[in-house]
Amino acid sequence: MSGGGTIEPKIRIRGLRKSFGAKRVLDGVDLDVMPKTSTVVIGGSGTGKSVLLKCILGLIPPDEGEIWIDGENLLTARPARARALRDQIGMLFQNGALFDSRPVWENVAFGLLARGRVTRAEARTVAARVLAQVGLDASVGELSPAELSGGMQKRVGLARAIAAEPSIMFFDEPTTGLDPIMGAVIDGLIVDCVKRLGSTSITITHDMASAQRIGDRIAMLQDGKIVWEGDAATVMNSGNDMVDQFTHGRREGPIRMALRR
Repeated sequence: MSGGGTIEPKIRIRGLRKSFGAKRVLDGVDLDVMPKTSTVVIGGSGTGKSVLLKCILGLIPPDEGEIWIDGENLLTARPARARALRDQIGMLFQNGALFDSRPVWENVAFGLLARGRVTRAEARTVAARVLAQVGLDASVGELSPAELSGGMQKRVGLARAIAAEPSIMFFDEPTTGLDPIMGAVIDGLIVDCVKRLGSTSITITHDMASAQRIGDRIAMLQDGKIVWEGDAATVMNSGNDMVDQFTHGRREGPIRMALRR
């Protein structure tokens, strides 16, 4: 925390670069996410949105750059400290990523059980409570993931993400594969859960309706960089040619020109 009462970002990213062979996916990403705010990162398929989250989570090592959480650089911190900082992150994966061999209640409490924070008996109680927060009956906990609809799987994934009451939450394409009504339901649950926990969140999506429902701030990732950032209410009239092309779904514009090079 700097002097004068200035609020520091919960997450600060500077100069983040990542290449896979000759393909540079992230090319100097700079992004600040303030505490208890919801930031949505938009952009087309293959623009590096998921890679950005995976770098923060430690699933992919970046080639260059800095990732700060609570004023500490994850990439230079000792491994145990970096793990502790990342342990405050809850994640809703794009396709649910539920364990088919485990019942729903165990999926929901998986992180708590893996860290030894609850007994199996306590885990069932926690799972029932968290399932209720996403609109599911405790009896759903006894089902297997294969018995759930796509919308129910998303809810279970959200329940797992919030079970440890994380201070940071990541949402990877939360409405993918859902019809518009269920997408709106999931977005509403996300907003409610983030506000109830007082969490800081990053969502990645190409669904503009979802982005505007979830986000306080929106940033666009294109050509490996953040090319625009602003209030969610202004994204449809951003004045940025790339953002306007993307948000309005126009075939012609600078993004297509970039692809032709």
